[in-house]
Amino acid sequence: MVRVLIFTAVFCFGFSLYGQEFDTIPRKKIRLVKVLEGPKINGVLDDAAWQNAPVATDFVERLPNNGRPIPDSLRTEVKIVYDDFGIYFGATMYDPEPEKILKELTERDGIGNDDFFFILLNGYNDRQQSLQFIVTAAGVQYDAKMTNGNEDPSWNGVWYSSVKINDDSWVAEVFIPYSEIRFPKKDVQLWGLQMEREFRRTRTRYSWNHVDNVKGLFSIYDGEIHGIQNIDPPVRLSFQPYLSGYINDYDGKSDFVYNGGLDLKYGISDAFTLDMMLVPDFGQTKFDPKVLNLTAFEVQYEEQRPFFTEGTELFTKGDLFYSRRVGGYPSLYPNLSADEEIVKVPAKVDLINAIKVSGRTRKNLGIGVFNAVTERTYAKIKNTATGQSRKELVEPLANYNVVALDQRFGQNNSISFVNTSTLREGNYRDANASGLYFDVTNKNNIMNYWGNAEASFVKDTEDLFGMEGSLSAAKINGKHRAQASILFRTKDYNIDDLGYTGQTNYINYFGYYGYRILQPKGAFNTAYLNFNLNYGRRLEPDLYNYFNFNFNSEFETKKYLSFGVGFETAPFGNNEIYEPRVEGRYVKIPAYYYPSGWFSTDYRKRLALDVNLSWVKYDQSGRDKLTMRLAPRFRVSDKLKLFLSSQATLSANEQGFVDYDGVNIYFGKRDRNTVETSLESQFIFNDKMAMNLAFRHYYTDVSYDKFYTLEQDGELTPDFSYITNQNGTYNFWNIDLRFSWWFAPGSQLTFLYRNAMESYKDVSGMNFRDNFDYLFHQPQLNSFSIRISYYLDYNRVKTIFKKRHETDETVRSHNQPRNGGRTYVKNY
Repeated sequence: MVRVLIFTAVFCFGFSLYGQEFDTIPRKKIRLVKVLEGPKINGVLDDAAWQNAPVATDFVERLPNNGRPIPDSLRTEVKIVYDDFGIYFGATMYDPEPEKILKELTERDGIGNDDFFFILLNGYNDRQQSLQFIVTAAGVQYDAKMTNGNEDPSWNGVWYSSVKINDDSWVAEVFIPYSEIRFPKKDVQLWGLQMEREFRRTRTRYSWNHVDNVKGLFSIYDGEIHGIQNIDPPVRLSFQPYLSGYINDYDGKSDFVYNGGLDLKYGISDAFTLDMMLVPDFGQTKFDPKVLNLTAFEVQYEEQRPFFTEGTELFTKGDLFYSRRVGGYPSLYPNLSADEEIVKVPAKVDLINAIKVSGRTRKNLGIGVFNAVTERTYAKIKNTATGQSRKELVEPLANYNVVALDQRFGQNNSISFVNTSTLREGNYRDANASGLYFDVTNKNNIMNYWGNAEASFVKDTEDLFGMEGSLSAAKINGKHRAQASILFRTKDYNIDDLGYTGQTNYINYFGYYGYRILQPKGAFNTAYLNFNLNYGRRLEPDLYNYFNFNFNSEFETKKYLSFGVGFETAPFGNNEIYEPRVEGRYVKIPAYYYPSGWFSTDYRKRLALDVNLSWVKYDQSGRDKLTMRLAPRFRVSDKLKLFLSSQATLSANEQGFVDYDGVNIYFGKRDRNTVETSLESQFIFNDKMAMNLAFRHYYTDVSYDKFYTLEQDGELTPDFSYITNQNGTYNFWNIDLRFSWWFAPGSQLTFLYRNAMESYKDVSGMNFRDNFDYLFHQPQLNSFSIRISYYLDYNRVKTIFKKRHETDETVRSHNQPRNGGRTYVKNY
């Protein structure tokens, strides 16, 4: 294992020196002119600022016919200028039938059945991390960060846009303030720029700088902006105060809660930003999609809190940082005597404050620092004999830190270091983890190499030190593509204090070959064929874990029907090393085969349908798992949409862990039937105002008919002495009705009604009526809340006060004493 780790480190260092050159990719250039006064953003390009503006033209088709010139009937012309406040785009997109321009309304950061105009800006011109700004023909804004081709839509910028449909075209006018862009402090700027136009009627995409789909990522094919110089960007300082109020009723007990706080963003320099959250409030975040978890690992839910999703791309390198740990469930459990019971354990730990500082130096070194502090949290415990209550600490005062360094070089390469630490008050568990990562593409943009070396240390009653390492190489160009990878984790690897560990104590090998068509061919626009081999072993003690072969495919026809089929098999069976929940033990899983298929109809149609079907058949009598999903969507109008999704999973005779008594590990043979249904309805009043109804019901029924004892050789022996009831029926139900109004840039008013309930009963086979009757007799949460946040930009506030001051001075000058010193001052 030490040899593997040393080899990983040497490999990382060796390839960090590789790929310094970069194959020359043709890049269009546009030289901008500076204007004294920016245009008014109203969708009409008649301002003086546009008269002598340079024009970007000659767009090229990217999808589906890569490289084809844009037809003259769809010619696209984009004027670009700048001033001391930001950069302006005026795009005219010609259309021979403007009355057919597709303009479905969505909420902000949503794109439906729409034509749209797309801007990709890279202030460092490094082809790696860019900001994208999209405005649809319906006027809806969408923005995101793009890092090495991966999009992060959680980022929300404050920028301005307007659209207008004319007799022969539609126009998008956009203003992006410098406060939203990161760029080096230089007299002369050189930025990366890509622009695209979506012509939705034919699902055709056109780009300004040609994107070659033969090799490389989309983000490396941008053009260049020249001519921005001697700009005096304003102070980057903004505040977003909020007020919120909640009326909650749970199990007949009501309360009213109100909060107030502030988010602050400050540009420490042109490149670095401080993001601070004071007195946070996350009461209106989405519900987690709860499930009945019978696996050996906790469910990893997505982060829903905006502060922890926006601008975290540096901190999430290497997956050492799982932000749900901050303010999550308490890490300790109360110690109870025989006559005590728990009255309440808080479901989450309160967050005192959190800050982020991130940015990038002139030499392309990204630096990020994250810090958060959580409060002491107590459980309430009652003595059943005396009736007295006490409290016990379940989470001490804790400090969470992340430090990230990311050095980019050679325009498409990076080497990164991340450290996370968790420090708890007193003699409680502390943890530290570090990782080194590299990602290098060779000078011809044909081969990509990446890998990592990580170490974790936990200080507790027993200190733990663990390691992880990986190496990967992939051919990333042409029709034929391939990848080979190796990954290991030692058994004591643990990052759970500020990350998510999951499986440990393994070494895995992965191989991939893929074929794709690069241009439409025959009946297909796109076609992908993927072949994968996976082989894994347990590290300590050595044991065969699994071997499987997987094939999957994806096709899109010229009528935009998408479909795919797949097949997987584990011909030798598996030795499952996690399900027994006891270190060193394993259970044998029989061989299986796993066919699957899916299709998706054209989303341009008012009615569209997604269907998924898969079946896992084991080499064991009566054991299989069937999964079916049906998801229709119906667009009633450009304002009203309905989405339905229903998935059923029927698992027969599966074998899983049920109990451990310190000596024996017990398994059970069970049937498990799960149905998950969700319904969403959206009514969009305009590009600033929307109503959204979301409903989800999750149901699962588990029925056991036989129990076993796990033997040392992984076999299961029937055990008729184990009689504990493990049957169960679980439901989770929630409804969210939300009204949102973006009443000003960056400012939002939200009303939310929420209803939620869940039930668990240790019986199975309940009929429909009895199940829902039991569910609706459980305690319910009913909550109504209102939250208002207002975006305050320092420069705009300063300008307003300056104008008022100038107005006051003018009034005073007009009211100076005249004619005997009499003054008549009007109240205003």
